[in-house]
Amino acid sequence: MSLIELKNICKSYPLGDGELPILKNINLQIKNGEFVAIMGPSGSGKSTLMNILGCLDKPSSGQYLLDHKNIESLSSDELADIRNQMIGFVFQGFNLLSRTSAVENVELPMVYSGVDKTERRRKAEKALIDVGLKERMYHQPNQLSGGQQQRVAIARAIVNEAPIIFADEPTGNLDTKMSVEIMHLFQQLNRDLKRTIILVTHEEDIARFADRIIHIVDGEISIDEKVMH
Repeated sequence: MSLIELKNICKSYPLGDGELPILKNINLQIKNGEFVAIMGPSGSGKSTLMNILGCLDKPSSGQYLLDHKNIESLSSDELADIRNQMIGFVFQGFNLLSRTSAVENVELPMVYSGVDKTERRRKAEKALIDVGLKERMYHQPNQLSGGQQQRVAIARAIVNEAPIIFADEPTGNLDTKMSVEIMHLFQQLNRDLKRTIILVTHEEDIARFADRIIHIVDGEISIDEKVMH
């Protein structure tokens, strides 16, 4: 059963008297529990596609069904609810609050969800243990390595038990060794916690950690390939 279905998705932005097409007739299905990489060079449209999939932007035309809901028909508040309940985001720059402990950073999404303080702390500590940071949960970001900061960001993305994790160039600020560790962690979350993971990258070796790679070129899907591990 498809968790995500895109039908003839197009996205354009105004440019002078006309429009600049970014995505052109994207048709895509992603099943529950898949680990998919979206790959393409800079300017290919992969980040625009990620923003639409993550309910941060709407397509200009076409249909996006997320868990059988038609996304274009939802209000801003309804989209915010979906992002909070269904989606966890991991970004290249970690986006952690400084002078705030790892566990407090992980608690943030639950503050917006209205989870009580004791439950927030319990769930945040568990998420940090799940990503291998049991000994670092009361450290601040400036006391953590880049890889550890990204693990905090991943813990924050999974703490609400969102079924989908979007990772936008999550290894872009990390060295090779740390990048491999983070990608093994995503594989573990996909395998053990059954999270659907959608990764955006321009690096072939990073994309190969996924089970499927969608290649985007000039706003269109050029190749949709299965990865043999």
